[in-house]
Amino acid sequence: MPKRRPDHVPTRTCAVCRQSRPKREMTRIVRAINGSIQRDETGRAPGRGTYICHDPSCRDSERSAAAVKRALGAEPAPGTLEFEGATRATT
Repeated sequence: MPKRRPDHVPTRTCAVCRQSRPKREMTRIVRAINGSIQRDETGRAPGRGTYICHDPSCRDSERSAAAVKRALGAEPAPGTLEFEGATRATT
């Protein structure tokens, strides 16, 4: 089996801002087989996945919920996309 290139860094696109970043700098959100949406800390959970970068504006609960709904085709449960240090929209 051929060796991987040592300089290869896998990249993914953020569902919110649409910028490509290294995979390890992002959080994976997955729609599991049973239809529930959850954060995937391991990056290996089965199901349809999307990524959100660590930019505070991308971790806003309203923006990230809309992006996850668009990417995964399902509405996330309240509190599922709450990130530590995320900004909250005030009305």
